[in-house]
Amino acid sequence: MRAMLTAKSLAVATAAALLGLAPAHANDDVLKRIADPAGQVLQTIDYANTRYSRLDQINAANVGKLAVAWTFSTGVLRGHEGSPLVVDGVMYVHTPFPNIVYALDLDHDGRILWKYEPKQGRAVTAIMCCDLINRGLAYAEGMVFLHQADTTIVALDAKTGAVRWKVANGDPKKGESSTATVMPVKDKLIVGIAGAEFGARGHISAYNLKDGTLAWRAYSTGPDAEMLLDPRKTTELGKPVGADSSLKSWQGDQWKIGGGAPWGWFAYDPKLNLVYYGSANPSTWNPSQRPGDNKWSDTIFARDADTGVARWVYQMTPHDQWDFDGVNEMILTDQMVDGQARALLTHFDRNGFAYTIDRATGALLGAEKFDPTVNWAAGIDMDPASPTYGRPLLDPAHGTEAKGEDETYTGICPAALGAKNQQPAAYSPKTGLFYVPTNHLCMDYEPFHVDYTPGQPYVGATLTMYPARGGDGRTGNFIAWDNVKGRIAWSVPELFSVWSGALATAGGVVFYGTLEGYLKAVDATTGKELYRFKTPSGIVGNVMTYTHRGRQCVAVLSGIGGWAGIGLAAGLADPDAGSGAKDAYAALDRYTALGGQLTVFALPEGF
Repeated sequence: MRAMLTAKSLAVATAAALLGLAPAHANDDVLKRIADPAGQVLQTIDYANTRYSRLDQINAANVGKLAVAWTFSTGVLRGHEGSPLVVDGVMYVHTPFPNIVYALDLDHDGRILWKYEPKQGRAVTAIMCCDLINRGLAYAEGMVFLHQADTTIVALDAKTGAVRWKVANGDPKKGESSTATVMPVKDKLIVGIAGAEFGARGHISAYNLKDGTLAWRAYSTGPDAEMLLDPRKTTELGKPVGADSSLKSWQGDQWKIGGGAPWGWFAYDPKLNLVYYGSANPSTWNPSQRPGDNKWSDTIFARDADTGVARWVYQMTPHDQWDFDGVNEMILTDQMVDGQARALLTHFDRNGFAYTIDRATGALLGAEKFDPTVNWAAGIDMDPASPTYGRPLLDPAHGTEAKGEDETYTGICPAALGAKNQQPAAYSPKTGLFYVPTNHLCMDYEPFHVDYTPGQPYVGATLTMYPARGGDGRTGNFIAWDNVKGRIAWSVPELFSVWSGALATAGGVVFYGTLEGYLKAVDATTGKELYRFKTPSGIVGNVMTYTHRGRQCVAVLSGIGGWAGIGLAAGLADPDAGSGAKDAYAALDRYTALGGQLTVFALPEGF
């Protein structure tokens, strides 16, 4: 994006954009509640996925006075990703497997109003990649929605916890599971699936809010009709994708076990009526077993919310040789590009590139490395006249199939868990900066032949991960990304990868958590640390804020886990376990221990 965005963009992403843009028949209840920053009904805070709060009682001048107001133990160990929700004076808290939901009374420091504990078998835990996490709940029209590990979607009565409806979204026997949140859009609930590491064929589905019946389902791979892809109207970089675009990019029937599971985050533009999300890696991790581009894995999709039909697609990592899932969040902003107002989508991908795209047309406006150590590709071809336009300019020295199977490919950056994983970034319209939790790791990669068996791992590679050079052994950075100049504005080095979601606020403060367990607050303009507090366990959850009886609070779940913390969370012994993460984060047990706690912070009374 260098020199493409004008300085005018620093002022923007208008209030309407942050609220989801325009109310064109979107879910009125959700839009109304998003408009009130006192609560939170979506994990993404708003439809635009900005993770920006307009609350400003806590600001850069007083955040150093924060103190613990109250705490709550979830009663569950393993990784606590996602965040609580707050609706009408009630906080809704979720846990990792077994996916318990608590409704807590904010008038009484978290007294339990009701508890829902699913009855799901532990067998599903054997097919959950990278810890037993869950990324949280969503709220709409008096219901709290949970997507359980076993793929069961449950609509709970927000006042009583009673089950209004439930439906199975997948089949664990086929390797399908769930770790993601859901998003209510209009009269539907948008839901993804996990399981690419088990050869599950990825799909996104829309269920009717009122009764849980299936409205539409779109697969990531396969025939056009099953992908809800129009070969004449669905475009990639302005050109129709053409008939059988996915089928032609796989060998034989490999697409049937081709992965591409959308297990990450969703965004929605009510004005365009488009849902945005990314698909995961192709199966298997051994690239020599699946010749071709493997469309449409590692792809950004823009789909019509009513029909599911894809408006446009963009595959970021064709024929993925590194496990660079494309599921990270899509952040929607309105900015000026060459003097023209454009609806933008910004995406920080696992592959280490920050993409800026016109979200109405799918036009690629910029792609820059947000970690300077990225070496698998020199850049992205930005020449529209080039036959490789939009594709990565690969460095053959850092591919993983040239020498064949059972060979080790060394020094690849980033590692498979990406320059950034699912931990969501934030955007502040006051600074025009994106705040991005990142990883700073490289890897050695050894692919091997693997046969597909339903419900069994279909990985086909062994990884060793280690700190990138020049980082003094550190494996994380928290960065501010300048979308105008396509560069890092400032960076805060962290000992470990930053696996917590960021929160930007109107008070000029940005919050995030660390794997050691610190909640940190930094100045949104400079990155200067303003506050830190050590919670009982490592933080892989997403910081949130709300107000209750006129008092702003900040809340975060702590509980070490996720891919980065899987070695500690699961008690792994093999140095290469956890897809290479165990040894990469072996030092974590000297800084934190298992736990599951909600910590709520506030300024002292009368401050």
